[in-house]
Amino acid sequence: MPHIVLNGERREVSNIFCIGRNYREHAKELGNAVPEEPLAFLKPTGALLQAGSPIVLPPYSESVHYECELVLYIGRTAEYVSAADAMDYVAGVGIGLDLTARDVQSTAKSQGLPWLKAKGFRGSACVSHFVSPAVLPAPDCLGFSLHINGGLRQQGDSGQMMFSVPQLIAFLSATYGLPAGSLIYTGTPEGVGELHHGDSVQLSLHGHIDCGFQVA
Repeated sequence: MPHIVLNGERREVSNIFCIGRNYREHAKELGNAVPEEPLAFLKPTGALLQAGSPIVLPPYSESVHYECELVLYIGRTAEYVSAADAMDYVAGVGIGLDLTARDVQSTAKSQGLPWLKAKGFRGSACVSHFVSPAVLPAPDCLGFSLHINGGLRQQGDSGQMMFSVPQLIAFLSATYGLPAGSLIYTGTPEGVGELHHGDSVQLSLHGHIDCGFQVA
């Protein structure tokens, strides 16, 4: 079964929810409109890739982009949860990459087709291990960053999100339901760009998690 590692223990993954355009500057850099409600999509659980495993770029794309994101693990089923109670359902927090075959996505969008081939390929949901939210600052004070080959490419803070962590959980739990084991990729800040064969990728949830991936 697909799984993550939380405090050293394996925990099963049931769904992978992703949020698009949750940082204003990222929406602007791609020329996208800012959404009025969270823009959610799914990745198949087969897209999950644990830290330390090689990233294999899909052969049908010539432009795979990295998107560094704060990732939540939902520990118990959430239905119609209020934003005030949302954090009670978060069992773990990690850092990850939402990989996107940008050329494939652009073609699909221009034709009004789904994004699955662009967003859901094997290994497109890279993820670190997880820690308990109890050891972290408030959910609107989480800083994270991405380095590639030693150079800083992305730097974000959850306080910059247009829809906060509690708001995302409330929205997803009411609109779709959040079964226990759901992952939520919460959106990426500005600075996305291409991955290339041989790249060394380092992700950091500042002061709490550091992990790496190598592009095959």
